[in-house]
This record gives sequence, C-alpha cells and structure tokens, in this order.
Amino acid sequence: MTTVARGRMPAGWAGDLSDEYEWVPLKLPPDVTRLSASVRLSIEAQYRGWELTRVRLYTDGSRRVLLRRKKTTLGEQPAL
Repeated sequence: MTTVARGRMPAGWAGDLSDEYEWVPLKLPPDVTRLSASVRLSIEAQYRGWELTRVRLYTDGSRRVLLRRKKTTLGEQPAL
C-alpha cells in the first residue's frame, strides 16, 4: 500500500495484540472512498496475506485500519 500512510494505533488497540501475528496499523485519508479502501485492502489480503482486524472511522472522514497476518519462519512454505 504505497499511497496509504502507516499510522499509530488508536488507544485501546495495543492491548489485544498477539505475538503470533504481524500487525500493521494504517491511516486512510478522508479523500479515500469506502469502495477504494475496500479494493486496496482486498488486494493486500489476496496477494500479501493480510486480514482486516479493525476499522475506526473518524468525523473528518479518515479511517484507522489494523491489519494482521500470521508470522512465518524463514524457509516455511505455505500449504497448497
């Protein structure tokens, strides 16, 4: 996601994080439509293995998103 800035996690989100996952907080600016955000996040899920964990919508139209994926060890191959 090159055009989406990585942001800090909102208060309350950090307490639920598990060590078995990688976590990425993202901030989507207000000019990103819901459809565009959905497409971007779907691409991340499809090709990079990220799944949507949380979304917070703010009054200015921006969104904070938390993505996660299972940690993998070096040399581990995904099951077919």
